[in-house]
Amino acid sequence: MEAWKNQLFFGDNLEILRSGRIPVGSVDLIYLDPPFNSNATYNILFAEKGGEKSAAQITAFEDTWHWGPEAMAAYDDAMKLGAPRLADLLQALRAFLGGNDMMAYLTMMAVRLVELHRVLKPTGSLYLHCDSTASHYIKLLLDAIFGVANYRNEIIWKRSHAHSSAKRYGPNHDVILYYTKTSNYLWNTVYQSYDESYTQQHYRHVDEHGRMYKHENPTGAGIRKGLTGQPWRGIDPTEKQRHWIRPPEELERLDREGKIYWSPKKGAWPYIKAYLDEMKGIPAQEIWTDIDVINMMAKERLGYPTQKPEALLERIINASSNEGDVVLDPFCGCGTTINVAERLKRRWIGIDITHLAITLIKKRLNDSFPPEELASYEVIGEPADVKGAEALAIENRHQFEWWALGLVDAFPAQDKKKGADRGVDGVIYFKDDAGGAHKKIVVQVKSGAVGSHYIRDLKGVLEREQAAIGALITLKPPTKAMREEAAAADFYVWKGPPETRFPRLQILTIAELFAGKKLDYPWWAPPETFKKAARRRKGPSDQDRQGELL
Repeated sequence: MEAWKNQLFFGDNLEILRSGRIPVGSVDLIYLDPPFNSNATYNILFAEKGGEKSAAQITAFEDTWHWGPEAMAAYDDAMKLGAPRLADLLQALRAFLGGNDMMAYLTMMAVRLVELHRVLKPTGSLYLHCDSTASHYIKLLLDAIFGVANYRNEIIWKRSHAHSSAKRYGPNHDVILYYTKTSNYLWNTVYQSYDESYTQQHYRHVDEHGRMYKHENPTGAGIRKGLTGQPWRGIDPTEKQRHWIRPPEELERLDREGKIYWSPKKGAWPYIKAYLDEMKGIPAQEIWTDIDVINMMAKERLGYPTQKPEALLERIINASSNEGDVVLDPFCGCGTTINVAERLKRRWIGIDITHLAITLIKKRLNDSFPPEELASYEVIGEPADVKGAEALAIENRHQFEWWALGLVDAFPAQDKKKGADRGVDGVIYFKDDAGGAHKKIVVQVKSGAVGSHYIRDLKGVLEREQAAIGALITLKPPTKAMREEAAAADFYVWKGPPETRFPRLQILTIAELFAGKKLDYPWWAPPETFKKAARRRKGPSDQDRQGELL
């Protein structure tokens, strides 16, 4: 049997799910956070559309699906799936909603949820992350596809603190709908931390080491005939119609360890010292208030607007999968599900429709795990040769740019906007051991014809950004004049040891990168992690997220 290799797919998840690349009944856990423009007002989401616009593909942060030819085709497709309950539901929803963005979203989600149900194991679970704008409609879809009996929970995640909202209650929660494929599903109990008010009320005692504890009665209701019903230290629990919750031998051990408190008020009655730091917490409930949203200073922050905290995915993955199980995220974005699945030793499959996401995920994995600890994975759907790269450049130059940045392990610059990228497509940071400061490499990507003026422009960007090295990645071969211009730019000197010189301006073609050529810089020096570098950069504001390119 061929060894498993984790998989990162580039492309439309519907096409990939239908391609057979993910076998039927092979996935243990699915988590999805489908993009949706919840910031749009209701009158926009529910307004009738004429159908003249083609539905936009989901690109980075352009997260509205529109009613148009593609949505109507998906609706027709759903009618032919042979799922009568789903077809009836969609017909009823269309009669109620009409042709609008909300209906487009539900239609596009319906055909995808059918495929996700198909690849899920009988013991598998699905968690769908959404907000209250569409959660009630999505729940109807899931009821129709998974069955009402397989609904498990509507989890409420308090994703932010108080909001000031005009003439309504502040929206500060997301919804996670939890369904299983059958009634025979995998479940591991997970725990939430205690509320501060609970610990203050119950864990009122502090020992000499500063550890908080509470007094726990060592008996339970009911008489027992075995060891737990026998007298201990002259105390017969049967007289009180009770029994010891632990055998006397264990109570003796706890007493020797100083974990028994003898209350003088009740005739030297024993209590077990239950230490707070030894408690697992309470079994997780439907309302999650103990997982904070990613703030501006969070270590894991990548500047990706819809990024979810790793703790959220950790709870879900621990609850509904075991080590070695397969976790699928069909809208994997910046890769939080992938990262947590890798850390928790799960096998994983990620799908995204932008090379931006694929590049971010690869960079994030490389920065989060040492090479010897990172499980092998393959990226499927990326260009495999120069012809494939040329085709991608023709199809979408922005996608080409994001993909090319991944070839040199650069992450996309996050301060660029359409038509105003200031000459920086991507950046790399490395540590200069001599001075202890982090140095920057600025990267430009060109998919069309090139000339010497690009090198002069890059030189200016290099000075303005105070970068150590500038790199130009080109699809077309550079001219001799470009090579000469770059060679005249002197060197960046890394003090080492040993002292090493690197060309300050470097040109790399896609063909050379496919052939194994690398960007020449002190890659062996301790790098600044993707997390730290991204945390310094300000992510796009809410109003800029719609349609903005990283």
